[in-house]
Amino acid sequence: MLVLQKSAIMDLYDKNSQNGEAMAIETIYIGNVKIEKTAALAPMASVADRVYRTLCKRNGASYLVSEMVSSKGLCYGDKKTDTLCSITAYERPMAIQLFGEDPEFMGRAASLISRFEPDIIDINMGCPVPKVVNNQSGSALMKDPDRAFKIARAVVENVSCPVTAKIRSGWDEDSINAVPFAQGLEAAGVSAIAVHARTRKQFYSGNADWNIIRQVKKAVGCAVIGNGDVRTALECEKMYRETGCDLVMIGRGSYGRPWVFEQVRRYFDTGEIIPEPTIEKRMEIMLLHAKMLCDELGEEHGMREARKHVIWYVKGLPNSSAIRNSCSTLVKYDVLQSLAEDIVRKHRAND
Repeated sequence: MLVLQKSAIMDLYDKNSQNGEAMAIETIYIGNVKIEKTAALAPMASVADRVYRTLCKRNGASYLVSEMVSSKGLCYGDKKTDTLCSITAYERPMAIQLFGEDPEFMGRAASLISRFEPDIIDINMGCPVPKVVNNQSGSALMKDPDRAFKIARAVVENVSCPVTAKIRSGWDEDSINAVPFAQGLEAAGVSAIAVHARTRKQFYSGNADWNIIRQVKKAVGCAVIGNGDVRTALECEKMYRETGCDLVMIGRGSYGRPWVFEQVRRYFDTGEIIPEPTIEKRMEIMLLHAKMLCDELGEEHGMREARKHVIWYVKGLPNSSAIRNSCSTLVKYDVLQSLAEDIVRKHRAND
């Protein structure tokens, strides 16, 4: 029976339970913030909440970024926005990511964020979703460099911590402007630039063009973070080698696979390739993730949040259709536990 003990859950919040610092692993600095040169967790709205960040950190993520925080929400005192900005000691080093289209609001919001003591403030200039783009935020700023640079200056001038920005290659294939855009951001005072090597038009389709990351790295003096199509330790090493970037950031490659950060860290530390976990272990981690969400949000809300993660955890597994079909109605943890146990039983019977 797949049973989670309370001690196993609490262990995720115990920083001392992480692997000891590996002398072979390099470090970089963004401003005065020291970060291991392994793999960071990308900011992902509605995915990278505190529970997700905690799991990824426990598995070796070297740096975390919050979900998107609305600058106007902060300025108008939205309670949900305050929740998004809170940082635990375990999550550090961590950035809070701001989005918005107005330099004045962005500067004020950055000042307000200071009370949460983020290690870094990141500016979202890459989100492709229509709700954000239609408000002239996110990747829409790739079409309006002057406004983007004013926003960057406003944020930098209102905080004492380092400021970074996350951008895309450009708006579409006819307007690839990541290099001059990054140069303008550097001139505005940002300490690092994360490049998702796709255009806004691509969203998350097609292949990321890592050559864009390499070009940006050659064109600026600040740190450059590479992002796009990294799912394994070997792909992470390849991005470092081919682009010269200072840090690699993993987003969708961690969906249902928080252990990817441990795979990267172990490879860079020892050269060891850690295989994918067994189905039993995979189900245990899935259940732990769901249990943590229930502990954080209450069972019904937690299980609703768990639904998308469950689909990612069971992707590609044999006999997983029962869980996928049940995801739209999951509200009880013990139902998920029974379904996970059924997957494990069927797997063992087929071995």
